[in-house]
Amino acid sequence: MDVTLLLLALGVIAAMFGVVATRFGFPGFNKIAQVALALALLPVICRFHRKLYIICKILPRDLKFLYRAISAEIEVKGQRRNNMTVVKIFKKRVDRYPNKTCFFFEDQVWTYSDINKYSNQIARVFQEAGYVKGDAVALMMPNRPEYVAIWLGLGKIGVVTALINTNLRLQSLIHCLRIAEVKSIIYTEEYTSALDDIKDSIQGIGRYKVCFKSQICESGVCDLNKLLSEASINEPVVKDEPNYRDKLLYIYTSGTTGLPKVAILPNSRYLLVVMPFNLVGLRSSDILYNPNPLYHTAGGMLGVGFAILKGIPTVLRTKFSVSAYWTDCIKYNCTAAQYIGEMCRYLLNAPPKPEDNAHRLRLMFGNGMRPQIWSEFVKRFNIKRVSEFYGSSEGNANIANLDGRTGAIGFVPLIVPRVFHPLAIIRVNNQTYEPIRGSNGLCIRAETNEPGMFIGLIKEGNALREFNGYLDKEESQKKIIQDVFVKGDKAFLTGDILVEDEYGYIYFKDRVGDTFRWKGENVATAEVEGVISNIAGKRDATVYGVQVPGMEGRAGMAAIVDPDSLLDFKTLAEGLEKALPAYARPIFLRIVKELEITGTFKLKKMNLQKEGFDPSKIQDKMYFLSGNKEYVEITPELYQEIISGRRKF
Repeated sequence: MDVTLLLLALGVIAAMFGVVATRFGFPGFNKIAQVALALALLPVICRFHRKLYIICKILPRDLKFLYRAISAEIEVKGQRRNNMTVVKIFKKRVDRYPNKTCFFFEDQVWTYSDINKYSNQIARVFQEAGYVKGDAVALMMPNRPEYVAIWLGLGKIGVVTALINTNLRLQSLIHCLRIAEVKSIIYTEEYTSALDDIKDSIQGIGRYKVCFKSQICESGVCDLNKLLSEASINEPVVKDEPNYRDKLLYIYTSGTTGLPKVAILPNSRYLLVVMPFNLVGLRSSDILYNPNPLYHTAGGMLGVGFAILKGIPTVLRTKFSVSAYWTDCIKYNCTAAQYIGEMCRYLLNAPPKPEDNAHRLRLMFGNGMRPQIWSEFVKRFNIKRVSEFYGSSEGNANIANLDGRTGAIGFVPLIVPRVFHPLAIIRVNNQTYEPIRGSNGLCIRAETNEPGMFIGLIKEGNALREFNGYLDKEESQKKIIQDVFVKGDKAFLTGDILVEDEYGYIYFKDRVGDTFRWKGENVATAEVEGVISNIAGKRDATVYGVQVPGMEGRAGMAAIVDPDSLLDFKTLAEGLEKALPAYARPIFLRIVKELEITGTFKLKKMNLQKEGFDPSKIQDKMYFLSGNKEYVEITPELYQEIISGRRKF
């Protein structure tokens, strides 16, 4: 038997003996028992002092989370029982606060009543046109209050709105319209040419044009302005009302690794995402700045949801602007703001100005802030709290950083036994990223500080844990794993490699599609990108693996933005040597004027990866890490040496 446990057992027995002795008139034995118990506890405390320290540190965090989690569970059950929808809750807010500000946009102020009236007109126009519950309509429009009112109006009659990325053109746009099987598309004048370019490929899809600048409508296109002017502002009469589990929106994945997929967003999912608004630190008195694209989950569900369902006035902007970010926050007296992707790095890269600290922001929340810039960002812009969160449009694996732990994307409560956690990090094969299973055929949980795949256990009928997936059922099945911790259970595979520390905080390592293997080691691109950006004066950089003939795995290549040709290659090489192991240092560099990003501010690298490092096909200057010491320009002669195997590295 363990000596520590033996001493503890003897101490407890002594304490019990002392209590009994005191009860029967022998008080002296009680003091002896107390001393014995203290001596027995001493080695226990010495052995487990680290665990006891950690529990004391995380207890307030975990208790706060459990309270909110239980409250959320109760609220979810109430919503399911009462068959609530986004529209129903919004209408309750309209009835209670009709004249309260819902959105600020440019010099306009939209109240809840304004949004509701516009949405009623939309509902009546499409109801009159014969649209019924289950039909789908695409929406392609810049950020503005009407955007929200349109999908709310369609939602009132049960029509699903497919939120189209406004950057899409040609085949990508055709793909998104087809896979959602939309009957029509609502769009603004900015996208007329984009739709004209593909009109022969979308002949069966109706077009409704709404104009905010010109009033010109092409032949064969429905003039939505005219139809709205003739529609009633009263609530539509709906026979087949939408319910809690009905689809509300289609949101497309960002398409960083291929064509976008359609994620299904039912009412239950939207209500769940918006529910924990106090979890990120928002207050009912806040004014929120939301410059994120409304076709994306962060801006269109979280940011908008806080406005229409939680009553937090929200500032919308047509698109994100570095120069206008802080001036907007000052103009509208914002106290909270959202960010996504690389936004925070763009703000940090901007030259300092008085507005950096003249705002009233106390809170920023979002996803994608790199750990390398976190502390500097908070200090420069005087942000009291940053709440980073992790999640996806389609998934059930969602976490949040409640207390501003630098670099963490969330945490799991340690006071809850792991077996009860709906989320987990599992071991995966370093090369295939397939789950590693034990002798019993089940998955194995990753240890503390061991990178692994993040998963969310699926429980049908529970909005907190169900997996709505994609419109394409085959794609949905690819994201599900069976027999996880018990036979018959299943989980959603996020495709992201995360790691949990001893305090339960979780950190992002890399995305499986981005990670590559070189020299027998896995290279986490997100980590390398952060290092390069720091060394190269916060320049944009994206890292990917390229194939080299005759070499196993993929060699690291970094595309770095340097339009003015001021990058110091010597400093970069020296910095990378100090900061990264040899296998993680980029072998190739490509100097570009700009990097392609998604509409949600994620760097796209698939095309760069396909192009490789052939100087006869690429106009950009490229460099090779010669002898692991210095970067030299890739000439046609050097390229031939590399691919023939004559140049060793």
